[in-house]
Amino acid sequence: MRKILVLLMFLAATARAQNLALTPIISGLDSPLGIVSAGDTRLFIVLQHGQIVIYDGTKILPQPFLDVTSLVSCCAERGLLGLAFHPHYRDNGFFYINYTDRNGDTVVARYSVSADPNRADANSGRPLLNVTQPFANHNGGNLAFGPDGYLYIGLGDGGSGGDPGNRAQNLTTLLGKMLRIDVDSGSPYAIPPSNPFAHDTGARPEIWAYGLRNPWRYSFDRVTGDLWIADVGQGAFEEIDFQPATSIGGENYGWRRMEGTHCFNPSTNCSDASLTLPIFDYSHSEGCSVSGGYRYRGTRYPLLQGVYLFGDYCSGSIWGTTRASNGAFTTRKLLTETIDISTFGEDVAGELYVADITRGIIYAISETTQTQSPGPRRRAARH
Repeated sequence: MRKILVLLMFLAATARAQNLALTPIISGLDSPLGIVSAGDTRLFIVLQHGQIVIYDGTKILPQPFLDVTSLVSCCAERGLLGLAFHPHYRDNGFFYINYTDRNGDTVVARYSVSADPNRADANSGRPLLNVTQPFANHNGGNLAFGPDGYLYIGLGDGGSGGDPGNRAQNLTTLLGKMLRIDVDSGSPYAIPPSNPFAHDTGARPEIWAYGLRNPWRYSFDRVTGDLWIADVGQGAFEEIDFQPATSIGGENYGWRRMEGTHCFNPSTNCSDASLTLPIFDYSHSEGCSVSGGYRYRGTRYPLLQGVYLFGDYCSGSIWGTTRASNGAFTTRKLLTETIDISTFGEDVAGELYVADITRGIIYAISETTQTQSPGPRRRAARH
């Protein structure tokens, strides 16, 4: 009897953990694409047209932290796309942005905070990396520092459809790759000596992993150091890739040979042992443009502990992925709402947020025991 009771309690806890609630905390934003912490109680909101604004816990401050609107081409899949604060931001005041310039090309630049902690020094911009974009779409744009202190830069395959230049599989170009650079050494940066292609004359040394179509948001688990990557699909499947903290890099995530776990080009006999397949993919019957999130490491909602949350821009659905002690992954749909999901965010305490780009709303994510059952919806892909 006791075993049955324990089993029922476990099943009830699992069911409760699968329900989410979204509480709006910020509204009136102009196309939010990023929600980033600088290691304190503030949230920095990236706006696609070229501004970063600060939410102080009660309101958006009247003056933007940074305004680079004059430098940015926007919109569709262009704009101010990424923000990351240096791991030692409190000491050095450095932060990094990723945007498409007036020619539509990718720029990764370093800026500094001013004497006012709520204002950046707009004249401190120092470009670190410039990448020519052959088409307007698939620019990637995310930035994140790993637990190793290196900056990871996600770049799409250069755009158009079907990766016509096969750039994601070409190691001589940065497009379709995850890059890893050392911003604390060299000028303007150094190559980490442990990068998988650091000593390969036939590859770009910045490359950490490849075979990506358009990595739209990736994050490091703040507890384990594992890397979770959401990669937007072509016309049929969206995928979540997983890279353990023990990785030495060099993974080939498959694009354009594969879209998710399915052959793309070639249409048959596409997979072999050289590829790292996604841990989860879903078809366009359930959405059409994945937005990566975070593994929950907050304290407010114990039933969500260790669940990786991600969503879909087109359907407004949010999924949760858990990993068992044997390494197996389980993914379930937790919520579907009428929101256009552009990004997730994590605050200093590990609590999570999600943005609706169209309505300009940031929601706090919480666990609830109440059933969420709004019907699914469909719209055109964005990324």
